[in-house]
Amino acid sequence: MTFFSETIWFIPCYTLIGGLIALLWSPGIIRKTGSRPAGYINIVMTSMAFIHSVIALYQIWEKPAQELRFTWLEVAGLNISFDIQISSISVGALALITGLNVLCQLYAVGYLEMDWGWARFYALVGFFEAGMCGLVLCNSLFFSYVYLEILTLGTYLLVGFWFAQPLVVSGARDAFWTKRVGDILLLMGVIAIYPFSGTWNYNYLAFWANNSPIDATFSTLLCLLLIAGPIAKCAQIPLQLWLDEAMEGPLPASILRNSIVVAVGAYVLIQLQPVLEISPIVSEIVVIVGAVTAILASLIAIAQVDLKRVLSYIVSAYMGLVFIAIGTNHEQTALLLIVVYAVAMALLYMSIGTVIISNVTQDITLLGGLWKRRPLTGISFLVGTFGLVGFPPLGGFWILPRLGDDLPSSQPWLFAVL
Repeated sequence: MTFFSETIWFIPCYTLIGGLIALLWSPGIIRKTGSRPAGYINIVMTSMAFIHSVIALYQIWEKPAQELRFTWLEVAGLNISFDIQISSISVGALALITGLNVLCQLYAVGYLEMDWGWARFYALVGFFEAGMCGLVLCNSLFFSYVYLEILTLGTYLLVGFWFAQPLVVSGARDAFWTKRVGDILLLMGVIAIYPFSGTWNYNYLAFWANNSPIDATFSTLLCLLLIAGPIAKCAQIPLQLWLDEAMEGPLPASILRNSIVVAVGAYVLIQLQPVLEISPIVSEIVVIVGAVTAILASLIAIAQVDLKRVLSYIVSAYMGLVFIAIGTNHEQTALLLIVVYAVAMALLYMSIGTVIISNVTQDITLLGGLWKRRPLTGISFLVGTFGLVGFPPLGGFWILPRLGDDLPSSQPWLFAVL
């Protein structure tokens, strides 16, 4: 039965439909039932998307990648097509995204149980998840930019969820404008590359980059524009402050944003890796940005006393390691790092959520005795921590050494950073 593998393109539509249905409860169109059905419907739709992804992944495992193309606009020599790449990597990413979203939405049932914006939250999460699923399936630089813009808007709306609080409004605004800097530079790169390559398809861009050398100065400027968007999305220095400000939003939204959304920027960068190779200078810049962020963000995290801000800087630091892997041409390692990081960070955020909601504080200096008072939360927190630092037999134990194997001989200083 090949139904699931032939309809992979429909997976983003599950949560989009769920989000649209949830809107019926958000402005109060449906009043008699209360807003809780909006959450339950979204959980069911996301679960269906997860089941579809897992079955499809099983059916296409180790099969060659397939590409679907739909012409979106063709006028005056401009051909914009909507390209979809169906491979074990893209479908595996779908399974990861939908699976973590199911857990996040179940978590939100308890965390936001008494919140007045229940239906609006689930509607926004539905749109947010649809954007992430569409991005990992997309095989077009142009539409990848469109999806990144959808995620930027979703971040703004979810960070500003409690819009009656002044700090929330300023946090949402600052996060939006910081990401806009990277988005605008990326848009300039998207527009500039088309006259030379004649395409936005990632596969064709890779062929063009390998066979059509261009001026060194232009290639450097072009690649600098293309990496600006992922730098902002992954909260890398100097565009890292938005992630700190985004902590004002609901914690269930932070689970998605800090475990998955920041990683999709790195996913786009991995797709662009063949283009970035035409400029060795930019590849070095990617490595330097990742190394500087990994070191400085780690030091800043140590100095924080707010529990959520500690994790926000750890997110930036770990994404710095992913940038190092990409800049040193370890794309497969970068993908595996993203998978390990996403699961571990989601577990960490869920763990600290139980601490915050039961203690009504995020100040580490006022907390202590987690293992004694919340043993299950303590176990979850330790598992998430060990998964990030390479403790056997968890994921980081297998992936981090893989990154470090080739660094001592080629770039010893990066091994020291790792």
